Amino acid sequence: MTVTGGKPGHAALHLARAASLAPSPHNSQPWFFVEEGHDRAFEVHADAGRRMPLTDPGGREMVIACGAALFNVRTAVRHLGFRPIVEVLPEPADQDFLARVAFGAHAAPTDDEETLARALPLRHTHRGPFGPEPVTEALLADLRDRARSEGAILQVLDVPEKVELLARTVDTAERADRADLWRAVEPAHRVGPTGVPVTACRAHPDLTLLAGRDYLGLSRRYTVPQRRRGVGTGIIAVLCTPYDQRADWLLAGQALQHVLLHAAGHGVMAGFHTQPLERPDLREKVRREVTAGRHPQMVLRLGRPPYVGSTLRRPLDQVLTQRPLPLVR
Repeated sequence: MTVTGGKPGHAALHLARAASLAPSPHNSQPWFFVEEGHDRAFEVHADAGRRMPLTDPGGREMVIACGAALFNVRTAVRHLGFRPIVEVLPEPADQDFLARVAFGAHAAPTDDEETLARALPLRHTHRGPFGPEPVTEALLADLRDRARSEGAILQVLDVPEKVELLARTVDTAERADRADLWRAVEPAHRVGPTGVPVTACRAHPDLTLLAGRDYLGLSRRYTVPQRRRGVGTGIIAVLCTPYDQRADWLLAGQALQHVLLHAAGHGVMAGFHTQPLERPDLREKVRREVTAGRHPQMVLRLGRPPYVGSTLRRPLDQVLTQRPLPLVR
C-alpha cells in the first residue's frame, strides 16, 4: 500500500482518535487507519504484526478488535453529522483491509447516537471483581437489543448449570495457559505503559467465578479459598454469531462495541474471559453446550466497577496514514 506523510484532515484525526479507543486483546491495539485523499474516506486495517500469535493464531480476536474500532468510526461519523457508508472487506485479496467508511448524506445525530459518542472515552475494560450495585434487567434487555441490531446475539447466562459449565471451561483453559510457559509469557509481556497497566492486574485472577488472566503470576504466590470466589462476578454473557467467517468476526466486534458503549453510558463496564475461545476444542464445547450451536465470539462479565482505570493508546502518528488520490489523466 502506498501512503504519504502529509498532514491528515481534521475529520480523519477525529475518526482515528475515536477508533483507537476500542478494546483489544491485552491492549495490543492491532489496527491502523488510512485516510483516503483529504477527508474523503477512512479505512480500517488489521495490523497483523500486533496480533498475539499464540493466543490468537487465526486472527479472530484481532478482527473483533478492529470491528469494535469500526463501530467507533461509525459513531464518530454520526457525531460529525453525516451518515456513514460502510463497505466491509472491500478488497478480497487483502484480508487485512477490513472496512472503508465514507461520508454519506448530512443528517443530524439522534440523542441516542450522541449518547454513544459521549461514552467513547468512558468505556474501559475492568479486570477483577465488580461492586455490589446490580445491573438492571431493563439495561440487560437494552444490551441484547443493541447486539441484535448489529446481527449478533448477546446471550446472558441465567441458568446456574450453564454458568457453572462455562466457569469450569474458562478455568480449564486458564489453568492450561498458566501451565504453558509460552502461553503465560505472551500476555505477561503486554503488561506495562503501552499495554495493560500494572494497577489493573493487582486483583487475584481467581476472585471471580470466571478465572481471569494471571498477568502477574499471583496464582503461584497464594490460592484464593473457595468460599471467597464468586463475589463481584457480575452478569455473565456470551456474544455469539450465527456464522464464523471473517465478516462475522468483524460484525461481532461492532456488536460488542455497541453493547459496551451503551453499557458505559449507564456506568456498567465489562471484563473479558476469552481463554476457552482461544482453544478450538473448548470453543466447540462452549458452542455445543452453552450457546445452542451459535458461534461464541466473546465471553464477558458486566457490572459496576468500584473504580475505573484507563489504558494508554498509541500516538495517532503511529496508527494513521494517508493514501494519495489517483492521478486524473
